Amino acid sequence: MCRSSSNSEMVASKKTTLEEVLDIETSMCRSQWVLNPPDPPSMPRQVLDNVKDILLPHPQPNTFSSLRNQPFSKRAFAFFQNLFPILASFQNYNAQKLKCDFMAGLTLAIFAIPQCMGNATLAQLSPEYGLYTGIVPPLIYALLASSREIVIGPGSVDSLLLSSMIQTLKVPIDGSNGYTQLVFTVTFFAGIFQVAFGLFRFGFLVEYISQSTILGFLAAAAVGIGLQQLKGLFGIVNFTNKTALFSVLKSLWTSFRNQSAWHPYNFVIGFSFLCFILLARFLGKRNKKLIWLSHVAPLLSIIVSSIIAYKINVDEAHVKDYRVEVLGPIKGGGSLNPSSFNQLTFDTKVVGHLIRIGLTIAIISITGSIAVGRSFASLKGHSIDPNREVVSLGIMNIVGSLTSCYIASGSLSRTAVNYNAGSETMVSNIVMALTVLLSLKFLTGLLYFTPKAILAAIILSAVPGLIDLNKASEIWKVDKMDFLACAGAFFGVLFASAEIGLAVGITVSFAKIIVTSIQPAIAVIGRLPGTDSFGDVQQYPMALNTPGVFIVSLKSAWLCFANANLVEEMIERWMTDEKAYKHGRPGQNTFHHLIIDASSLTNIDTTGIACLVELNKNMASRGIKLAIANPRWHVIHKLRLANFVSKIGGRVFLSVVEAVDACVATKMVAV
Repeated sequence: MCRSSSNSEMVASKKTTLEEVLDIETSMCRSQWVLNPPDPPSMPRQVLDNVKDILLPHPQPNTFSSLRNQPFSKRAFAFFQNLFPILASFQNYNAQKLKCDFMAGLTLAIFAIPQCMGNATLAQLSPEYGLYTGIVPPLIYALLASSREIVIGPGSVDSLLLSSMIQTLKVPIDGSNGYTQLVFTVTFFAGIFQVAFGLFRFGFLVEYISQSTILGFLAAAAVGIGLQQLKGLFGIVNFTNKTALFSVLKSLWTSFRNQSAWHPYNFVIGFSFLCFILLARFLGKRNKKLIWLSHVAPLLSIIVSSIIAYKINVDEAHVKDYRVEVLGPIKGGGSLNPSSFNQLTFDTKVVGHLIRIGLTIAIISITGSIAVGRSFASLKGHSIDPNREVVSLGIMNIVGSLTSCYIASGSLSRTAVNYNAGSETMVSNIVMALTVLLSLKFLTGLLYFTPKAILAAIILSAVPGLIDLNKASEIWKVDKMDFLACAGAFFGVLFASAEIGLAVGITVSFAKIIVTSIQPAIAVIGRLPGTDSFGDVQQYPMALNTPGVFIVSLKSAWLCFANANLVEEMIERWMTDEKAYKHGRPGQNTFHHLIIDASSLTNIDTTGIACLVELNKNMASRGIKLAIANPRWHVIHKLRLANFVSKIGGRVFLSVVEAVDACVATKMVAV
């Protein structure tokens, strides 16, 4: 009986061993999937694919095959529909949608015309250039962009950056015409950078400007915008063009000491209508039925204030004697977006500085526009193509620079108006642009007596929307280093310049990345009870260690020169630390296998590979075998090219589970 029982146990043992051997063979077969993938695409191939993806249509699967037998007209329409996404909006277009878009477009125009003029003055340009920028860029963007909500036009932050950065050039500017030429050239370079970012998928560069840095930058820019508008609000004659706080306060003090250098009427009119616009906006937020009042308040303020200024100034013989400063003559009528091709300047004395300014403004413009597009797209349950949006922004700014427009971008306030007005498609943008065009053609003469203080009031009314104290408080609670970047950007812009503020914020953000990199994310992991999952033993204290097997997980995305040596030192320290051992005496080697979970590792450089080679040598000298689990495509490709796979005996597995099972089975067979 005992002999029979013993025989059955031997048979069961042999069967178990056979199953384990078969499992090992199956695991090794799957390991070949990891070891023998196709070569990853080269850098030129990736660039070419990105260009095709942006410029050429990429329809849904099987679309081309389904269109292959269709008439040429349908195939051509499908091609242009992918090239110009707005055409897809017309497939189910009807009279109701047209009505919604038309009314939204008119509402936008009423709201945008005063903003365009105000932002142009903020950029130190004549008001007509703001109107020009409200025509061509929105039309081009409506045709090319994938977004259905973003409204394009001159932005207050872009305008402030443009004027403040150009004013810092160490070259003489030949009057207003010379300044305008520099503005058009900066716009051209900004468009070139934006197209390049989109085509070559360099949009990731924008991500190096963290949200905390942008928050601080926008808040400081809002303060700078507000301070600059004091010139128009008080009618100050001599006022600094700088945005630094001390420079503005000095100009204010000098002007108030010399009371003849400012116009009290300007302040009374500007402050009164600023209160009216803010009150209308407050009522619109409290009562949805009064939302229309907040939309028409800026235009209504222009009309009423122009009448008041006319009554006050009509008896004065000369413009210099006007008690209320007004815009004066605005170019319009037959001069509809004149060509500015010949006004681009590539003088070697300034072109380098203009390229630098163009790059800065391009990045800020992209960041704001994409954030606006994503926010409102999510409200309607669809998504946007960021690279296509960036290319569209670039193309419209390049064309705009050739048609008397300056930098244009997605506007949060105008996009919100468009959304609340019930817009369905980008047709509302087209309606807005055409309305601005008609206004420029026929109504510019009526704007002669528009007070400058009103444009200052309109811009000041938008300042509170750029300062988000609640978000800043949240950043302080969540991440102190992020708040430091936010504060650095804020005070850098406020007390120095926009470039310095951005540089401070980006430097702090990079310092955070470096600190994180030199303290690499690496963890000892164990099997979670009752599962095939593995987790950090510190996060999951119930995780079980596998006898004889030490498993670590690399949480960093890149094993490189900045963290590779520290990773190697940390693993070796853990391997020799008596606290790491659950079995055996301190100093006694109880591990036979070291498994590195590389599932989070997306790339590796030569320093990282060299550290793995050194680690393998050290482990081999102690009789410990190194194995890699679940390496990513580029990682295993580089490890194969460096012959590292052969150095570890081909011990590369599809998952941590398979690596552990193989190591345990190998140990059992050896025993």
